[in-house]
Amino acid sequence: MPRPVVFIHGLWLHATSWQPWIEHFTTAGYEPVAPGWPHEPPTVDEARANPDAVADLTIDDITNHFADLITELDQPPVIIGHSFGGLFAEKLLGQGYGAAAVAIDPAQIKGVLPLPLAQLRSGLPALGNPANLHRSVALTEKEFRYGFGNAVSEEESAELYAKWTIPSPARPLFQAAAANFVMHAQAAVDTANNERGPLLLISGTADHTVPDVVTRSTFKQYRDSTAVTELKQFEGRGHSLTIDNGWQQIADAVLDWLKTHNLS
Repeated sequence: MPRPVVFIHGLWLHATSWQPWIEHFTTAGYEPVAPGWPHEPPTVDEARANPDAVADLTIDDITNHFADLITELDQPPVIIGHSFGGLFAEKLLGQGYGAAAVAIDPAQIKGVLPLPLAQLRSGLPALGNPANLHRSVALTEKEFRYGFGNAVSEEESAELYAKWTIPSPARPLFQAAAANFVMHAQAAVDTANNERGPLLLISGTADHTVPDVVTRSTFKQYRDSTAVTELKQFEGRGHSLTIDNGWQQIADAVLDWLKTHNLS
């Protein structure tokens, strides 16, 4: 029976941005799906037309949504998430969901201390106005260029922005930003779980939204776990690495890693 794979997108991208990965993983013998976040409209155009559909969602709302979907599968899946999707993948794996997880440029979890200026600037469209806490926020093309498309050409960044971007809830960003000051923060992950499946963290060294130093700090949070935790860095890649012209390099690296851990 083919192993299921659950893809989870992050802020400002639609679930359909995983379509090339779905086709690639299907060809590789997996059974992939890319569900949207709770209440996310089924197309990019509909999501843009109805931004309030996802407003005020919390980290736990989204994590629980995917946990419910995973429990309905015939066997534990591989969970692959990008950006905040990476945080959800880590959180779900720590809670015992899934056979393994891959967190690509994952949003910072509780305990991660570095806060580079590039990350602060990338988060300003949402965090810059406290009134955004319960709102849905969209990026401008210029903001997307800085946060996602800085490592590709200006033309490609504009194409990716036009094709995949949607408004997203700001609340998860506020929750992650305050996590180290909140006792029961929703951005907390059970990094000490010894019984979970393997975890691969991936970072792009040119990422502005989740800089490499943040992913390396996340990796260190797992030092007390005996479960497999690995880090792979991609030189010169930005936050758009799952959707830009080099996406297959990342996808193939994930497939190779899964094969190494007998998860094919």
